[in-house]
Amino acid sequence: MNNKIYPDSGVELNSFIARNYDRVMNIGSFGMYSSFIKNAISKMDIRPDDQILDLGCGTGRNANLMRKYLSDKGHITGLDISEHMEKQFRHRFNDDKRIEFINRRIDQPLNLQNSYDKIFISFVIHGFPHEIRGTVIKNAYNHLKPGGAFFILDFGEFDMNEMPWFDRLIFKKIECKYAFDYIKRDWKEILSSYGFGNFAEYFYLKKYVRLLKAVKQ
Repeated sequence: MNNKIYPDSGVELNSFIARNYDRVMNIGSFGMYSSFIKNAISKMDIRPDDQILDLGCGTGRNANLMRKYLSDKGHITGLDISEHMEKQFRHRFNDDKRIEFINRRIDQPLNLQNSYDKIFISFVIHGFPHEIRGTVIKNAYNHLKPGGAFFILDFGEFDMNEMPWFDRLIFKKIECKYAFDYIKRDWKEILSSYGFGNFAEYFYLKKYVRLLKAVKQ
């Protein structure tokens, strides 16, 4: 995007990166992105008939892994506002009626007139100002069935001062200022205040990355 909604955000991508997002992620993670994404999605315990909402779905790479667990009754709805992501998503799933794309902002109140078993968001929420993250969490809560699970795959909570100098240099170089705020917060406490509980977490990449599961109470 040329005109960012949040000028300091790192998740609003320019056209070149959006068109080549999967390749950029592979290179930026030194080839580790594919393996830990696959592992993280395996931890979601996706059932054959699950209805899944993917917030900030991007190219559909994650949805492609999720659909392997679904029956003909399962369904995935992907939300994103990037036209470049939308084009790649639709091309990837043009023959699969279980997968749909909706061009919609996730940082504003949503009313999708549907309830989901699972909601997934991957490396998006850290790129918003903190007050906006609350809107995303409310959207997830309001669209989950009772007992449904919200999965956040993003950075874990860590102290940058305790990172090896090379890791710290890379993080400072590639991440936006909102990410520095994100890693300092207690996300279980925050999610609890919105009505979530029964947390589970799984760590990747030296524990810098976490899949956090939160259940709607």
